[in-house]
Amino acid sequence: MYTTITFCEFQDAFENHGRGNQFTYEGLKALYEYLGEYEDECGETIELDVIALCCEYSEYEDLDAFWEDYDKEDYPTLEDIQDETCVIEIEGSDGFIILSF
Repeated sequence: MYTTITFCEFQDAFENHGRGNQFTYEGLKALYEYLGEYEDECGETIELDVIALCCEYSEYEDLDAFWEDYDKEDYPTLEDIQDETCVIEIEGSDGFIILSF
């Protein structure tokens, strides 16, 4: 049994778990849309586990921020990062979210 949630409910779940600042508003919206598309494409439902999502996904405002955690020589472009892991681009910015690796 499952319940489909709206973006506002998704956002509230992060707030209620003390993780309201884990992602920007735009990043959280991009993650919500990505997870919804993933469910549609795979035919699987995803259980909302805020803590797991916070551990599995990381948001970066741009490549410079990403390079603070990962080697620039190994991942000089967004395409190189996409070759390694899932990348969710944040519309209207240079920001993106990755499935941490």
